[in-house]
Amino acid sequence: MADQSYVIDRMISAKSIAARIEALAVEIKSEFAGTERLIVVGLLRGSFVFIADLVRELDMNVEVDFVETSSYGNDMTSSREVRILKDLRGEIEGRDVLVVEDIVDTGHTLTHVLHLLESRHPAKLRTIALLDKPSRREVDIRADWTGFEIPDEFVVGYGIDYAQANRNLPYIGKVCFTNT
Repeated sequence: MADQSYVIDRMISAKSIAARIEALAVEIKSEFAGTERLIVVGLLRGSFVFIADLVRELDMNVEVDFVETSSYGNDMTSSREVRILKDLRGEIEGRDVLVVEDIVDTGHTLTHVLHLLESRHPAKLRTIALLDKPSRREVDIRADWTGFEIPDEFVVGYGIDYAQANRNLPYIGKVCFTNT
């Protein structure tokens, strides 16, 4: 399917994303006021652009770590089987943790990662997602903060890919397949 032709229609501009991240950072700083060092955990690979911009807006001491999961591969739909490909390097027991996700779709990945992290007994565990597709949810989960709620469209850009392409787009775009 990755060989199929498509065009990308802009949905969310780079300017809108930057403004929303700035507003979210204010709320996060308030939630974690008094935290000695916030551990920001990005879910690779889609969150890497979002996490970079978000931590630059957080005027506080942060430590960044990553978990890499797989449930999509090169497909457009989740397999619903979440595998951990890379685990955290550091300990989170007794620490404040913010999990950064690019998009909450079915909810399986975020649920799996939160169960894993909760078992390590962080002091506080919160979540933020750049995008949320509630119409696709299969498990009862919602991020504590959301950048944008979007319809059930396949999107790329701002770190989110389709078969490893289009992560470098500075905006979020809808993938529209063409008949060739």
